[in-house]
Amino acid sequence: MQNKILSHQKIQHKVRRIAYQILETNVTEKEIIIAGIEGGGLKFAKKIQQVLRSITDAEITLCKVSMNKSNPLEGEVKTSIPAEEYKNKSIVLVDDVLNSGTTLIYGVHHFLRTPLKQLKTAVLVNRNHKKYPVKADYKGISLSTSLQEHVHVQFEAKNDMVYLD
Repeated sequence: MQNKILSHQKIQHKVRRIAYQILETNVTEKEIIIAGIEGGGLKFAKKIQQVLRSITDAEITLCKVSMNKSNPLEGEVKTSIPAEEYKNKSIVLVDDVLNSGTTLIYGVHHFLRTPLKQLKTAVLVNRNHKKYPVKADYKGISLSTSLQEHVHVQFEAKNDMVYLD
């Protein structure tokens, strides 16, 4: 049984709101790095990047973050741009769902190896089941769910959706 949590229109609204919040926090920046965690996080990051490009003259750089999500200690976290290119810059690490916090905390850890101006996090859905002390600075929606429930984010052309089953 699927319960629709967010429709396409609501997701578009949340993407726009998060983009404006990011811009408000980075109003004096000439460049903002939007780092999307591979999979749903990268798709969500691209949507945020698109809105930011329409509302600011700042350079909005997309960075893909790759890791083994089921076991982040196995292998390393990699980014599509070298560390020198985001050194002393403002970064927003983006994922689609914040569940236990594992993926986000290892992503944050990777970026903290480089001096940054600022590091913030953004998620579309915050599930409140964290096992690590990580929070989303920008979030579309917060859900209190049971551990047996699963949040699914679907990014398809004109049919984005978040549902719970």
